Amino acid sequence: MPIESIAYRETGYFSPLILDYLDENPTVRPLYHRFPSLENLSQQADEKKAAFPMARRESLVNALKRQYDGVLAPAAVQVNLDALLQDNTFTVTTGHQLSLFTGPAYFLYKIVTTIRLADTLSKAYPDKKFVPVYWMATEDHDFEEICQFHFHGKKFRWNREAGGATGRMDLTGLDVVFELFSKEAGEGRHADELRRLFTNAYLSHHSLAAATRHLVNDLFGQDGLVIIDGDDAELKKIFAPWMAKELFESFSHGAVTDTIFKMGDYKIQVNPREVNLFYLGDNYRERIVRKGDSFDVLGANLTFSQEEMWALLEAHPEKISPNVILRPLYQEVILPNICYIGGGGEIAYWLQLKNMFEVADVPFPVLLLRNSVVVTSEKQKEKAARLGLHLSDLFRAETLLRDLAVLRVSASSVDFTSLRQQLHQQFALLHDAQHRTDPSFAGAVKAQEQKQLAGLDRLESRWRKAERRKHADVAERAVALRRTLFPLGGLQERTVHFGDFYELYGNDFRLALNQLQPLEPSFSILVMP
Repeated sequence: MPIESIAYRETGYFSPLILDYLDENPTVRPLYHRFPSLENLSQQADEKKAAFPMARRESLVNALKRQYDGVLAPAAVQVNLDALLQDNTFTVTTGHQLSLFTGPAYFLYKIVTTIRLADTLSKAYPDKKFVPVYWMATEDHDFEEICQFHFHGKKFRWNREAGGATGRMDLTGLDVVFELFSKEAGEGRHADELRRLFTNAYLSHHSLAAATRHLVNDLFGQDGLVIIDGDDAELKKIFAPWMAKELFESFSHGAVTDTIFKMGDYKIQVNPREVNLFYLGDNYRERIVRKGDSFDVLGANLTFSQEEMWALLEAHPEKISPNVILRPLYQEVILPNICYIGGGGEIAYWLQLKNMFEVADVPFPVLLLRNSVVVTSEKQKEKAARLGLHLSDLFRAETLLRDLAVLRVSASSVDFTSLRQQLHQQFALLHDAQHRTDPSFAGAVKAQEQKQLAGLDRLESRWRKAERRKHADVAERAVALRRTLFPLGGLQERTVHFGDFYELYGNDFRLALNQLQPLEPSFSILVMP
């Protein structure tokens, strides 16, 4: 199953900040520590080793093994859990919300990129071990972002009341979602496998966190992927000193604000608050705000004095939850991590955080843009070829694609660019001649040049319109093909569900993703048979 590629800059779907980061533009250089490469990742491991104490490894492994209690983890996961006790073992990590049945396909691509990078590094540096980690965003409280997925172009939504950390939610109502999904999936061996994945995860567990762990372990456990839940008292205890620093010094606000000021015209992804922490209750997650010498929990009618907040941190650190600004720092404090893998939006907000990490005295990880993928078929590739198009051409906007498709099939192609160049050359001779004869003719020569160029523009416009009419069917077929690969005009991976591909190809789809190369900075086009 071949993979083709296109440069990220040519796709039209990535922000200027991300494109400049990938190009190692000097304007972005102050926002990161090391650029992703094999050599830099090895250096990052050496730096992390010196900053990550053995006692922290022991607490991490204890927490992970407790989280895996009752989970049928493959041997590869068990090996990686034990390896984390060794000071030459490091993690590469991705994180994501607990999207229902994975949500869009890019959920899988993030994890595959992480697994592939860990494997690449382990082969390149056999004296070290690299463990892939998926961080479950169990404390996130935005239910609307995770409560649905698309399959066969239809939306399947989990309708229920929600509040608090999504990882703690029970699974009431997902039996109804499964019935609807099962009917849509139809018959076939691969459809039955999709039903099994859903049933074993969501109809057999007590919480969304447990269901997500089961599903991801089912899909990627054989690759040694370690799954971590940050909603854990033992892990929060490790992070408690940094939460105290945030509560009593508001250190992150100033650090991130300074970075935002230096980012100039780049789009800002997140804005810091004075206190970037939540209070985590049984059914709510509300902001902590400082009011003079005390702390209020907005929306929960709770107030803590400074002494009471210190006592809470010491006795129940699990009740404090980092927001989007501090969650990356929490991750890097408790993991021997060297690289974070994320999408464009994630990497953009991580680039706002380097100064905060320096203030916190925690190594800032290497940031790697996850592999992006559009999945197509040999049949669709053949359709493009019959139109004279390459698959990479389909990334063009529809108007440009129409013109390109017409140009590729037109038997009477005219090179107007060449004609303009010839016209400029001819008038260059006239300009030279008028200077040597009578400079007063300069205006007349210039006016005639502009008139003829304008006439050429009109001729080109009329010719293109005539060609569009003549080859309208070709242009429409090209646009129709584009729309199958870019639903609603956006990237396929942000809408289509992995089940649409799994239903067709089964585990061959998963195996095809193993071809992705995490350190090659290009957008992948995966051609399935």
